[in-house]
Amino acid sequence: MSVVISGGGPAGMVLGLMLARAGVEVTVLEKHADFLRDFRGDTVHASTVRLMDELGLGRKFAALPQSRLGNLVVPVPGVGDVALSAFDRLPAPYNYIAMMPQWDLLNFLVEEAKREPAFTVRMNTEATGLLREHGRVVGVRYRTRDGEEGELRADLTVAADGRHSTLRREAGLVPEEYPVPFDVWWFRLPRHAHEQAAPPSLTPGFGERELALSFTRDDYFQIAYFKSKGFDPELRAEGIDRFRARIARLMPQFADRVDQLAGMDELHLLDVKLNRLDRWYVDGLLLIGDAAHAMSPAGGVGINLAIQDAVAAAALLAEPLRRGRPTVAALARVQQRRWWPTVVMQRLQRVLHGIMFVPVLTGRRSGPPTAFAAVARRVPAVRIGLSRLLAIGPRPEHAPAFARRPSA
Repeated sequence: MSVVISGGGPAGMVLGLMLARAGVEVTVLEKHADFLRDFRGDTVHASTVRLMDELGLGRKFAALPQSRLGNLVVPVPGVGDVALSAFDRLPAPYNYIAMMPQWDLLNFLVEEAKREPAFTVRMNTEATGLLREHGRVVGVRYRTRDGEEGELRADLTVAADGRHSTLRREAGLVPEEYPVPFDVWWFRLPRHAHEQAAPPSLTPGFGERELALSFTRDDYFQIAYFKSKGFDPELRAEGIDRFRARIARLMPQFADRVDQLAGMDELHLLDVKLNRLDRWYVDGLLLIGDAAHAMSPAGGVGINLAIQDAVAAAALLAEPLRRGRPTVAALARVQQRRWWPTVVMQRLQRVLHGIMFVPVLTGRRSGPPTAFAAVARRVPAVRIGLSRLLAIGPRPEHAPAFARRPSA
């Protein structure tokens, strides 16, 4: 019984850790030498925080560098600041979203997984294709950073290799795309010493056909700039001075530090996609996370939905793997369990696009969503329900007994 997982992101590492705890031989292939890449999705939602506790890793996880994301507050003319979310109103202790550099989370998961004798991670190693026998996937072809090529056979292959999944393409699976009319550029600005006492916040800035969101981090502000899809060449052609002026106009509180942006190479483009496969598996191959369903950044749910896929896959496939090769029916059960939570969250993201982003980026509105803000202000259950859906999800998964350990 063996599993090869292509992709060392949160879904791949959580799945590898949990299957290894079940005694299944797992090899994770990660094409990079390390995880040090900015803005790969740093929100760790309450469902994932609870999973860390269930795995016996809660205290170690809590000791990692992180901050807590504040509620989204928008200024409404004639009313003042209105909170659109209420994460702090959820049942404690899972009443917050943690902001954590993804490389810290991944390094933590790798180190814990390495404690399991059945776990192996191979860095600098990329899965480049599928091995097939008699119509069934039986492993992968790989290539290392040094150019070495080889094959790795397994009873189950898992594609957790992201929205541009190589193994998905090799399997001939094509996701259905849903329109997203914007892209996001991520960057950071310094947080001054006198601002350290202020509570963490999630602050929007609205303009003409553009908007931005700032996230408070320990010693900097993480900024997301939203503009119409395909605008990247024009934005970069305008140059850094014009971009600094855009941010100073959208967020005057940062006008005193936009000159800290040295050049356009400090802007990291996210080509926003929202898509979903009709079928997440073929015989011998399972796709999870962004490889099965790419999420937009709205609500920051992508990482956590992918981790929930991994938990469900481990719970449903550990026993079939102990018996040998999991059947197509066993793989189908993973998709069946995670299908409707994925559909619900993608539909929610499309609603959020229509409320927050699209009216501004198309010029129909140049300020906050006042109608939704009025409902959220008058009906607290609306913002509490939205917060629970984002932080916990419509079908939260729990660690199975074989993966649980006492808290260290």
